[in-house]
Amino acid sequence: MSPSFHGEFEQLVLLAILRLRADAYGTPIRHEIEDCTGRSVTVGALYSALERLERKGFLRAELGDPTPQRGGRAKRHFKVLPAGLAELRRARRALARMWDGLEPERR
Repeated sequence: MSPSFHGEFEQLVLLAILRLRADAYGTPIRHEIEDCTGRSVTVGALYSALERLERKGFLRAELGDPTPQRGGRAKRHFKVLPAGLAELRRARRALARMWDGLEPERR
């Protein structure tokens, strides 16, 4: 069994990386989560989650080419690994089972 998520934020990070594909690095990941959820994301929270997910084997970071706009520093691009995709699917199935049979509240 693979290590499990500790919260929805890690799932949001992995989903943002999947959505962004080749553009999955810090700032766009943060903006994707904020745009899709309306939730504010701090840089510290994002990078802490990225490090946790990398340690769990759910994603991999690769350095891009250095750019003059970044003072010669390279961007760290992230890619979801098969274990991360499998964990996302497992979490989705678990939530679907929990929702199964529940009638949404009517207001």
